[in-house]
Amino acid sequence: MTWTRTVTTDDGVRLWASRSGTGTPLVLCHGGPGLWDMFEDVAEQLGDLATSVRWDQRGCGRSQRCAGPWTTDRFVADLDAVRRHFGLRRMALLGHSWGAQLALSYALAHPERVSALVCVAGTGIDPDADWHPAYKANFRARLGERPERLARGQELTDRPQLTEAEDRERAVLQWSAEFADRARDLEHARRTADPWFGVNTECDKALNAERKRTWGTAELHAACRELDLPVLILDGAHDIRPRSAVDSLERALPRVRRVVLPDAGHLPWAEDPQGFRGAVADVL
Repeated sequence: MTWTRTVTTDDGVRLWASRSGTGTPLVLCHGGPGLWDMFEDVAEQLGDLATSVRWDQRGCGRSQRCAGPWTTDRFVADLDAVRRHFGLRRMALLGHSWGAQLALSYALAHPERVSALVCVAGTGIDPDADWHPAYKANFRARLGERPERLARGQELTDRPQLTEAEDRERAVLQWSAEFADRARDLEHARRTADPWFGVNTECDKALNAERKRTWGTAELHAACRELDLPVLILDGAHDIRPRSAVDSLERALPRVRRVVLPDAGHLPWAEDPQGFRGAVADVL
């Protein structure tokens, strides 16, 4: 059974959250920035292993629309509000993509409140310049395998204003590049975009700009070397973000295991649910 809740942060912003399953407390941090929780399938896959808490980050998805602030520190505080709301003394954290950065940031700030950390399809702790150009090239190459999608996506991107349906269509075309299975990539992307809540572009731009300013420092590397928690780095081999980007995090962490699923892309639970469940079960 799934229970839907409203979590109120210390500055009065209302966050959508839900809880389901039985077992180890596991809080899920979705990707973005500016997106919403897409972990319904993950919660179902882990339903007999974990009590999964899903939530939409500030100003995104089903959470209250607000004016920010769009900072990692603020999102870490929001995540702690979710923890307190559900009465969790300690929790395992699973973060995907940008959510892996958020989960790591929380674990560094509050290691005593985290039992284990799972970083899915993240991008490590080095500067964006070390991996982002390769990501952009891989994105265009994979989308270019379907020239009609590349052309349609560019057409929509060039328009000054989009309807909600066109905005969703552009996202689906872009997200199709995230999947390894080229026969089902559009199907997977459409499922990811359903339901559609619209991307919070202000949040996305602000947090990505903050990352470029603050990520990749010697202080961050040093903090990760001191993180005394079991960590799983879980990747899909066909992620268009080069997996070498995560090497920096793997090298820094003292208690880390890395699993690469050979037939998956950026959302490995969608393309290899058994491999994904098995790897996470070992941590939980």
